[in-house]
Amino acid sequence: MQGVSPQSILARRLAEARARTDALFSLVRPDALYERPIPERHRLVFYIGHLEAFDWNLIARGPLDLGSFHPSFDRLFAFGIDPPPGQLPSDQPADWPALDEVQAYNARVRETLDCALEHVPDQLVHVAIEHRLMHAETFAYMLHNLPFSQKLEPAAAPPPVGGAPAPAMVPVPAGRVMLGLAPGEGFGWDNEFEPTEVSVAAFAIGRYKVTNQEYLRFVEEGAPPPHFWRRRGGRWFYRGMFEETPLPPAWPVYVTQREAAAYAAWAGKRLPSEPEFHRAAYGAADHSQPAPGPARDNFDFHYWDPVPVTASAGNPLGVAQTVGNGWEWTSTVFGPFPGFRPFPFYPGYSANFFDGEHYVLKGASARTAACLARPSFRNWFRPEYPHVYAGFRVAES
Repeated sequence: MQGVSPQSILARRLAEARARTDALFSLVRPDALYERPIPERHRLVFYIGHLEAFDWNLIARGPLDLGSFHPSFDRLFAFGIDPPPGQLPSDQPADWPALDEVQAYNARVRETLDCALEHVPDQLVHVAIEHRLMHAETFAYMLHNLPFSQKLEPAAAPPPVGGAPAPAMVPVPAGRVMLGLAPGEGFGWDNEFEPTEVSVAAFAIGRYKVTNQEYLRFVEEGAPPPHFWRRRGGRWFYRGMFEETPLPPAWPVYVTQREAAAYAAWAGKRLPSEPEFHRAAYGAADHSQPAPGPARDNFDFHYWDPVPVTASAGNPLGVAQTVGNGWEWTSTVFGPFPGFRPFPFYPGYSANFFDGEHYVLKGASARTAACLARPSFRNWFRPEYPHVYAGFRVAES
C-alpha cells in the first residue's frame, strides 16, 4: 500500500482484531459471563480480561517498560489453562472481579498502548494480533457450548446446502515438502521455524474430509457419537452454534483425534502425517500453490457452522477443502522442527506443549482468521479434546 507505513497497517489490523473479539463477547448475555461452558477452561469473564492483559504484559511491561497500573489484573488474566484430563479448575464466580472493573482495565490498556504503538517492534504487534485472533476461535468453542438461551444470534447468511459425496481416494505422488517458514517469509510463531524439508513416499488420501454420513455408519456399529451430535426421538441432530438441525450428511464430522484415528482404523486406513497433509494440500516444496479464498473454503469468520465438503473445488491434485471448513487432525505429535528456538518474550508458547500429549492439526475452521490459514501455521490440541472444530480425512500407503 503506497504511502501507508507498516506501523499504520499493523495498527489498523490490531483495531480490526479488537473489533472482532469485542463483537464475539457481545453475543454472550451478561448474566452468562461468569459461566464455564467448557469444564477444562476458565470462566468466560477471564477471556474478556485476558486479551488486554496479554497485550499489556507483552508490550507495555516489555519494550515500553511502563510498569503496571493494575498488577493484580496483570497476573489474574495472564494465562489460560490446559489441564490434563480429570484435573478441572475449582474457582467460583465470586472469585472473579466485576465486569465493569475488567472493562475499565481494558480501556486503559488500549488507550495506553495505542499512544505508543509506533515504538513497539513489529514482531510483537503481530504476536498481539494473532494471539487475539486465535482466541476469537477458541472463545467460539466456548460460546458453542453455552445454552442457546444464554447467547444472542447475529444476522448471518445461510450456509450452502448439498448432498454427501461418495468417498474417494486421491493418489499423491512421492516428493518433498517444505514445512515451516524461512527468515524473511513473513511473521510466524516459534514452532514454524526453522524450515524443514521432508521426503514423503507415495500415498493416497481422501478427496474429502470424512462426512457426518460416513461417520454415522461407524456410530451405528457401536462407536460413541461425536460431541456435536445429539439423539432425539430416534433421529440424530447437529448442535450448531445457535440451533440444532437434523444431522447434515454432507458436512464434515467434528471429532477428537482419538475418534478420528479409531474411524480410520475401522475403515482399514489411517490418519495422514503432517508432511503428508502438506504434500496433498500444497504439493510443491516451495508452497507455490495459492491459498483458497475465505468465501470459497469457509474460513475467516464467513460462517458459524460447517458447509458441505463439496462446497468448493479441489486443488490441482483433486483434494478438496484442505484449508477451511474444519481443522484436520494428523498422526503427528506436536514437536519442534530442527533448529527450533523459543521466542525470548514468550518462551512457553510452543515449548510447554512439546510433551508428547498434543497432536498437530492443519488447515483452518470456519472461525479461523485468514492470517492463520497460512501453510506453515501449526495448531495443536490434546487427542481427547472434543470442542475444537476439527475433522479429518483418511490416508493409506
